[in-house]
Amino acid sequence: MIAEPFVPALGGHPSRPEPTTCDRHAMNGPAWGRRLMRRRDFMATAAAAVFASPMGARAQEVPYSKGTQPPGLKLPPLACDCHMHIYDSRFPAAASATIKPPDAAVGDYRKLQARLGSTRNVVVTPSTYGTDNRVTLAAIEALGPTARGIGVVGPDVSVEELKALHAGGIRGIRFNLAVGAFLTPEMIAPLSRKIAEFGWHVQVNMAPDLLLSLGEVLMNLPTPLVVDHLARIPQPAGVDHPAFALMRRLLDKGHGWVKLSGAYISSVDGTPDYADAGRVAAAFAKAAPERVLWGSDWPHPTKADKPDDAALLDLVGQWVPDTAARQKLFVDNPTRLFGFQPHAR
Repeated sequence: MIAEPFVPALGGHPSRPEPTTCDRHAMNGPAWGRRLMRRRDFMATAAAAVFASPMGARAQEVPYSKGTQPPGLKLPPLACDCHMHIYDSRFPAAASATIKPPDAAVGDYRKLQARLGSTRNVVVTPSTYGTDNRVTLAAIEALGPTARGIGVVGPDVSVEELKALHAGGIRGIRFNLAVGAFLTPEMIAPLSRKIAEFGWHVQVNMAPDLLLSLGEVLMNLPTPLVVDHLARIPQPAGVDHPAFALMRRLLDKGHGWVKLSGAYISSVDGTPDYADAGRVAAAFAKAAPERVLWGSDWPHPTKADKPDDAALLDLVGQWVPDTAARQKLFVDNPTRLFGFQPHAR
């Protein structure tokens, strides 16, 4: 198995010219991965510490987020946002893209970190870019050793490409089969076998009916499985829906993880605190506190009316009231899954 320790990365400079003539394979190749490792130094860690410090958690506007006040919930040191995206028009959208949001840059996200008090994050390649992971690799480079990434690859991905993605901070691959899908469910098991030697995981975003139909496949993957956005458990059935029972099986087996994110995706009760989805989130957190992750879903690409991220984080505090469980949710679980250093930024 390829070693997990992550090579500290230097933050990218906003004035640094970006290559515009290289194709995807060249940018995802071994030279690109080596370049990312060489360019990293302690400056990224210092920058992350400044933005995530308590002094930074003051009233300020954040792009793609309502409100200006910090949350009432105080995050523990090294708290990780396990689901967010970067959009950058320097990298062209895939021809098949159905969602093409405006730019949401690393600098914009830093403002969110300062407001919420989070330190680490996981950049997820959006469906907008197909299997082109340059936007995510560039974001990880800019964010430094406090960041990891989830890439998107096709069945023809080579071992050399996977090695380069690993060197660039990628720790899993995503199948977005709910919005802008261009991969297929049949690709999940073969690609899971392909990435197993890297210690990565498979991340899925799919409708609950599809989740149910793939239950046995997902249960027997050779890699861990992470399910996005509360597994999109439909309402009003909530915890009584068969998809919730399947997720409990995955969690209880120690094979699956679920993200407490995107409550607004499945909520239908119209309440400002997404109470119906919140009951699902609380049930997951109570049943398997060592198998839940938190994600902001910033910049909320599927939601036109942007939420207040501080209010959303306070909801997570309500779902997970126990201090020890919050430590697992925000710090211990992502440290283990994404290979962060336990006591370093």
